Amino acid sequence: MSGVTNSSVFAAVAGRKSLRLWRAPSSRSRYFALGGVAPVEGNAAGQAAKRALDIVAAAAGLVVAAPVIGAVAVAMAFKDPGPLFYGHVRVGRDGRPFRCLKLRSMVVDGDAVLANHLAAHPAAAAEWAETQKLRDDPRVTPLGRLLRKTSLDELPQLLNVLRGEMSLVGPRPVTEKELARYGHQARAYLSVRPGVTGPWQISGRSTVGFQRRIALDTHYVKTWTFARDVRIILLTVPAVLASRGSY
Repeated sequence: MSGVTNSSVFAAVAGRKSLRLWRAPSSRSRYFALGGVAPVEGNAAGQAAKRALDIVAAAAGLVVAAPVIGAVAVAMAFKDPGPLFYGHVRVGRDGRPFRCLKLRSMVVDGDAVLANHLAAHPAAAAEWAETQKLRDDPRVTPLGRLLRKTSLDELPQLLNVLRGEMSLVGPRPVTEKELARYGHQARAYLSVRPGVTGPWQISGRSTVGFQRRIALDTHYVKTWTFARDVRIILLTVPAVLASRGSY
C-alpha cells in the first residue's frame, strides 16, 4: 500500500463550507496503515467505553467549570474587552475540520501582531517554525498568561468533547499546516479524535519538540487501552497544577 502524501491527506476543495480534508480508509487499510495494530475505532467495546467516559466527564466538568468561566468573562470585560471564546480551526478525526474552543488568551488582532513579531525577530521565527509556539508570545495578554499557565483556557474544549469533535484523551489537536509535517504518521492522528489532554500534556507540553510530539501521538494510537486513558487523565492533574511546560 502506498504511503500517505500531503496531497492525498489534504485533498480539499477550496471554497466549500463543509470541508473534509481527508478521506477515511476502510477499516482493513486503516489496520495495516497503523502497523497491524487496530486503533480505538477497531475495538467497538473500547470505543463505546471511551465515548461514554467522554460524555459523562465532559458534562460534569462543564458544570464545575461554569463559575470559573463566568469569573473569567467578568475579568476579561474589565481588562481586555473582546470575545470571551476563541475558536481555531483544527483537523479532527477522518480529516474533518472543527473549531477548537478556548478562552481567549490573546489580543484581538493576534494574527497581525504575530506576523510583525516574526518578521522583526528571526530567532522567534525559527522557534515558531520548529514548535508552532513562542515562549515569549507578544499576542498573549496578562490575563491570558494566567489562563495558559493554569490551563483554564482549555476548559471550553469540554464542549468540543460533548459535540464529538474531541475526546478527553487523544493526540494534541493540530492545524492542517502542522499535520502536513506528520508524513505517513498522519494516518494515526486522523484515525482518532484529538484530545483535551494526552501524552504530550503529561510529557512536558511546550518543552517537547515537534517530532517527539508526533512520536507520542502515534504511539498512543497504536497502543491505546481504556486503562491508559484513565492513567493519562489522572497524571494530567499534577502536570497542570505544577504548570509543567506551560507558557
